[in-house]
Amino acid sequence: MSLLIKNGRIITANDDYIADIFIEGETVKAIGKDLPFNAEKEIDASGKLVFPGGIDPHVHLDMPFMGTFSSDTHETGTRAALHGGTTTVIDFVLQQQGHSLHEALDAWNGRARGTAVGDYSFHMAVTDFNEHTKAEIKQMVEEEGITSFKTFMAYKGALMIDDRQMTALMQEVKKQGGMVTVHATNGDMIDYLIAQNKAAGNLAPLYHYLSQPEVTEAEASGRFADIANYTGCPAYIVHLTCEGALNAVRNATRRNQKVFVETCIQYLLLDASLYERNFEGAKWVMSPPLRQKKDQDTLWAGINQGLVNIVATDHCPFMWQQKLMGKDDFSKIPNGHPAIENRMELLYSEGVHKGRITLNRYVEVACTNPARIFGMFPRKGTIAVGSDADIVIFDPQEKHVISAATHHMNVDYSAYEGWELTGKVKTVLLRGQIAIDEGECLVPRGYGQFIKRKKVNAFI
Repeated sequence: MSLLIKNGRIITANDDYIADIFIEGETVKAIGKDLPFNAEKEIDASGKLVFPGGIDPHVHLDMPFMGTFSSDTHETGTRAALHGGTTTVIDFVLQQQGHSLHEALDAWNGRARGTAVGDYSFHMAVTDFNEHTKAEIKQMVEEEGITSFKTFMAYKGALMIDDRQMTALMQEVKKQGGMVTVHATNGDMIDYLIAQNKAAGNLAPLYHYLSQPEVTEAEASGRFADIANYTGCPAYIVHLTCEGALNAVRNATRRNQKVFVETCIQYLLLDASLYERNFEGAKWVMSPPLRQKKDQDTLWAGINQGLVNIVATDHCPFMWQQKLMGKDDFSKIPNGHPAIENRMELLYSEGVHKGRITLNRYVEVACTNPARIFGMFPRKGTIAVGSDADIVIFDPQEKHVISAATHHMNVDYSAYEGWELTGKVKTVLLRGQIAIDEGECLVPRGYGQFIKRKKVNAFI
């Protein structure tokens, strides 16, 4: 199929201009003023913004966790992502302790292949680093195109690894041309505070927040940066939430170290006062928890300073009935909230429309940096000749309201119920096909492709 998008205002991480885009097959073939091509379909994008498909590098689809599974599958989750302008996601494969990385990958492939509607890739979460796992790292990078390896400094007794394993993993991942990413919170301290609160009868969702104070994240972020600096391994902190943790990254820059930082849309917009709503606060129980308003100011500033590189979601939805597993004990509330569909529109409305960030910065943190950092650029993350035709046509003026009654995520509440936004996704192309048009999904289950990623050394 050939397609011509005419007269749109094209926004990339660096550019802002009005032009036409000619697409043939899955890729962009030409960009210019008044292109002289005849296409099978034309779209007039006059008055609209045209930017690359969003990339959300932090989602958890159909993930086993705390005795249940996250409620969005690879089908429902990637379809919802497309509705919100995100064309590619990176999900997390979780190794089980005592089992191999390949066993875990087989399980996730079994759920994603032939079901995903949008494009996807995987990070590999390493929870048991040993000699066998070490041998698998090269295979993941060279054969599977999985070049990022997630570690947890929290979830003691389940996902957490110690500093010995972290150091050894970093040495091997650096050797193979990959990157280590981290959930950076102090698992031992959190484990102690949870037990202390439960012993005192403090069982409401508020105590999930109070058991993970800012210091637990600041300390772990600094320790992770130190180990990464020693090993020389490319390093990335997922879902950074607070001033103390970002200051640990600032400190690392003083020795000329680069630590990549991701925050999530909820940490820019929501705060810990939501935990005071009795059990309704369970909707926002996630780890790390929501923080204070001063941390929101820090994160917005961090985006503009270039310290915060990516805005993701950590999308990990659970039905309200699943959240009720913790009605008598906050430590049993499944951690996570739904946002995969809302990220791009929230970030535009609250960021660009309200003057917090520029349009170019918006595309950089939502589309381009995820592609660059995780080895998909320039195939993904930009609008350029030869790139995949993953394109969003966006009305910057249309107002609309977020609601569980109208969203496409497989979850029965919204974390942003009733929020009025300015700016709406109108049409989404995925590899040259119109995937979303005026709220209707036009590509089938299984259209999504697995994206093998390049080694990260070239970008670093």
